[in-house]
This record gives sequence, structure tokens and C-alpha cells, in this order.
Amino acid sequence: MEIGSVVQKVETCTSTNDLAIKLAEKGADEGTVVMAEEQTKGRGTKGRSWQSATGKGLYASVILRPKQRDISLLPLMAGVACAEAVRGATGLEVGLKWPNDIVWRGKKLGGVLCESAFLGDTVVYAVLGLGLNLSQKRSDFPDELRPGATSLRLVLKKEPERAALERLLWQSLDRWYGLFNQGKIEEMIRAYELYLIISIGKVVKVAVEEEVLSGVFLGIDSRGRFRLEKNGREVILSPAEIQEIR
Repeated sequence: MEIGSVVQKVETCTSTNDLAIKLAEKGADEGTVVMAEEQTKGRGTKGRSWQSATGKGLYASVILRPKQRDISLLPLMAGVACAEAVRGATGLEVGLKWPNDIVWRGKKLGGVLCESAFLGDTVVYAVLGLGLNLSQKRSDFPDELRPGATSLRLVLKKEPERAALERLLWQSLDRWYGLFNQGKIEEMIRAYELYLIISIGKVVKVAVEEEVLSGVFLGIDSRGRFRLEKNGREVILSPAEIQEIR
């Protein structure tokens, strides 16, 4: 089933991922999308909360049942689809901040959260949570988020065309997910790197645990990890290891 051919909409829920996981466990079809006008306990990566003001954003989750066992690239694939859809619907040259943020000139527009269940080494389901800031005014963001967050309304100086954005998002997700299932990993990684706001060859500082690594960014590997050259040696870092990239 194509992603977005079935869309279940609710007014409010704790999190669209919570609802999608319940549906996935009950056997909902792959490609089913769950959307909400409001999330009371929206969440991002590493246990962070996701601010979900009523009617101000796109809060959605997609149920997938991947054929590939290694699903580490799914969040990156979703990031590419989101950036592609926003560019197509608005013309904005949005980018991606590794591993899963959609950004505009350094400010966060949205993010991706992937949660999954396995039976042995077989993927039972994966749920992709997508959040995009659409209609927020500056005052809609909490004080602590205001300096680093933005919305399409703030950037465009007008309300975005939500229906067009949703249509392009499901189309883009469906296409990239098809390539993922076909094993077109290299194509996905190259597309992701083109959207990244850090260019390959750039010198960066990476905060990991209690130290800061300085080196040259080499790109993303086949599992979506960050490749860094430090003192002539390649260092590969997962999203869980990195606290900040400067």
C-alpha cells in the first residue's frame, strides 16, 4: 500500500507514534499514516520533548514493515523526503542537520523519530514520527526554544499550503522508502549528504561524552553514522555518541 493512501486523523493524542505503534501491533497496513492536530506528550530523540502546539504543526507517524533488517537509514531517508517535500511545496532551500533535523538557516523546522519492534532479527514494524513547524508565530515557541526554532509561516511571511505539503511528503516518502527496500543504499546516502548543512571536507568539532574531537567530515556511512578523519585516522560515530557538532 502506498504511503498516505490511508490517513487516520485525530484531534489530540499523547503522541502520533504512540497511536501508530498500537495500530501496528494490531496489524495495520504498511503505509498507514496517523496525524493529530495536537500532541500532549510529543517526543524527539534522546528523550527530548517535542512542542506540539494545537493546529500549528504537522504531527504525523507512518507505519512501515521494512524488508531490510538494518533500518538505521530510515530516519535519514525520512529526513530527505521531508526536505524534498518542503522545497517542492514552498521553494525554500531547507537543509538537514545530522542526524534527523530539518533546518532553515540554522534554525530548526522539524525532526524525525524512528521507533521499531523486532522478533529475533526480523523487523515486525517501524514507525516514523514526523514533526514540522507550520504556523507558529515567534510567541508560540517556549522561551528556551525561541532562539533556535522557526516555522514555515515565519520564513514565508504567510501560511504554508498544508495540503500541497502533505501530498508531496507522502509521495516523497513512498518513493524513497521503495528505494530503501530495493537496497539502493548508496543513492540514499548521496541524496542525504546533498541536503546536509555540513559539507564533506569541512573541519568540524564533535562533542562526544567528555571530549571534543576535531577533524574533517568525510560523509555518512552505510548505517547512517558520522565519518570523521582525525589525525589521518577515520573515526565512525553513531547518533547516540554525539552530543553536539560545531
